[in-house]
Amino acid sequence: MAVAYLIALPIGWDRERSGDGVGLRTFPLVAVASCGYLLLATEIAGTNADVQSRVLQGLLGGIGFIGGGAILKEGGAVRGTATAASIWNTAAIGVAVAFDRFEIALILGLINFLTLQWSKPMKRAVGADRDDTG
Repeated sequence: MAVAYLIALPIGWDRERSGDGVGLRTFPLVAVASCGYLLLATEIAGTNADVQSRVLQGLLGGIGFIGGGAILKEGGAVRGTATAASIWNTAAIGVAVAFDRFEIALILGLINFLTLQWSKPMKRAVGADRDDTG
């Protein structure tokens, strides 16, 4: 679970630093909780794919609910979709760690962090920083 926490920390740092919605506390907690739920499911049900699938489905539904709370509509603009997608991705990081797929967790974390770092300057460069921010 510490690995999930550490991989998610830079994503939370980016959101906190840029002031775009949830941040430094939320992202690592989502990763750790996601990892924990899958570890518990594996401990209780072993490698029963049906049980793991049901736990994963419930987890993704709950994460979608949390992400939905990060999306705000202000007039004609929608904000928070990148934060919501990052929350969903951070849950996947926790799941990957729970299944000992550290390479997937690292790739997800890296892609998420780099996308958040590079997307705003690129969007400003093309004059598209009006929707899908934060």
